[in-house]
Amino acid sequence: MDFDVAAPDPAGMVASLSSLGYSLPAAVADLVDNSISAEARNIDVDFTWGGQNSWIAVTDDGRGMTQPELVTAMTVAARGPSAERSATDLGRFGVGLKTASFSQCRKLTVATARDGVWHVRAWDLGVVEHYKEWRLLRDPGDTTTALLHQIAGNMQHGTVVLWEQLSGYHNTDVTSSDERTQAQFYAEAERTEAHLSMVFARFLQRPARCRIRVRGSGLTPWDPFLSTHPSVQRIPWEPLPLGSVSVRVEPFVLPTPQRLSEAEYESAAGPKGWLGQQGFYVYRRDRLILPGGWLGIRGLRHEEKYNLARIAVDIPAEADADWSVDVRKASVVPPVSLRGHLARIARYTRDAASRSARQRGQVVSRAHGDPLRFAWNVKRHDGRIVLRINRKHPLVKAAIDGQGSKAGDVRSMIRLLEETVPVTALRMLHETDTVDDPEPFGGPGPAAPETVDIARRVYEVLLSYGHTPKDARGVLSSMSPFDEQKGFWNS
Repeated sequence: MDFDVAAPDPAGMVASLSSLGYSLPAAVADLVDNSISAEARNIDVDFTWGGQNSWIAVTDDGRGMTQPELVTAMTVAARGPSAERSATDLGRFGVGLKTASFSQCRKLTVATARDGVWHVRAWDLGVVEHYKEWRLLRDPGDTTTALLHQIAGNMQHGTVVLWEQLSGYHNTDVTSSDERTQAQFYAEAERTEAHLSMVFARFLQRPARCRIRVRGSGLTPWDPFLSTHPSVQRIPWEPLPLGSVSVRVEPFVLPTPQRLSEAEYESAAGPKGWLGQQGFYVYRRDRLILPGGWLGIRGLRHEEKYNLARIAVDIPAEADADWSVDVRKASVVPPVSLRGHLARIARYTRDAASRSARQRGQVVSRAHGDPLRFAWNVKRHDGRIVLRINRKHPLVKAAIDGQGSKAGDVRSMIRLLEETVPVTALRMLHETDTVDDPEPFGGPGPAAPETVDIARRVYEVLLSYGHTPKDARGVLSSMSPFDEQKGFWNS
């Protein structure tokens, strides 16, 4: 065999691994994956501010590692996707610890113990780049060693993953007294807390399989489906066959906002808000991979009328390759053989969510239809959405009756109409994207008498402002909705 050995340059490899697009919360979640795989019962995430010397640590009381296991864990891609894994192992590519860490820090230290015997290894990327070798340090230095003792305390088994020289904080411009940067640091801690509450919710729900704390505060699981709420609609789940395994798909239609308390409504919105959180939630071994979205399925997009539609999808770890689970465990691509089924399930779930929101909206409209309250009326008539200015509204009525003839009164009425366009009601009433779109004055074609009367008034106003008859008709011909209808202006 005639060949060359084309080993990657360590510095280039580090730069590549550091640029995979991890957010800090997602990177911490990758470390928590390892703790759960090690059967930890207690997992602590610490954020400690110290300017350039700030650090983040994830500590667990799992089974720990032997020295050979630690070296393997610190080796990039020592265990690939094809490696045999236990039923509780949340790993996939064997690079999560390293890629997640290198994306957030320049120095990664792992200390682990089993039966009271501790082993330590560290990656210092400055050393790797200087020597152009993957030199895994056995001694992380006195400062790091002291910090490890502080974090581990009297632990007899478990693991500490320590990040130092944090990206964005380890530079000469950052000082411990920099309050603005400190606030940013702890804001990241809050975002991490929200992210972990969502990603590991199934592990935290009673009976809890583990306890996760961020800066000493225990996490409350975030249930995107409000599965214990009495008003949630649970649509029967389906098993979708995929080779020798099956994918479990269970749709939910959440309660309308009127059936939720203020706290429930705010919580159910999730980190991305109601619009951003609608769609599919893909789980792998109970770990959330995709928190909402429509999986790129053609014709499905985020729309407010579908805010109540959320669908749980459970894929077995054996189907990772079929779903193209990425290194960060943050995105998936559904198999071609399942896309039709997923689209079908999504559409009837979206329809159910839209009906629920619309029916509730109709009840609210009937209950609160005081003509003095709304400047616009929205309803469905003959399969079309009809939008009308409320002629009983005081400002509008005054203008019609001639009582609001002052310019200030008219300006107030126009401003009110501009600010109260019923966008939400229109979204709720839409059945499809285009079929029921409102069409001004009946749409294209010969103008109705009412349309001609309005056009005539506009024409007279234009003449009063000095336009010639020809110019006035030209303006009308290019003005919506007259540009799509036939009348005296284009005859």
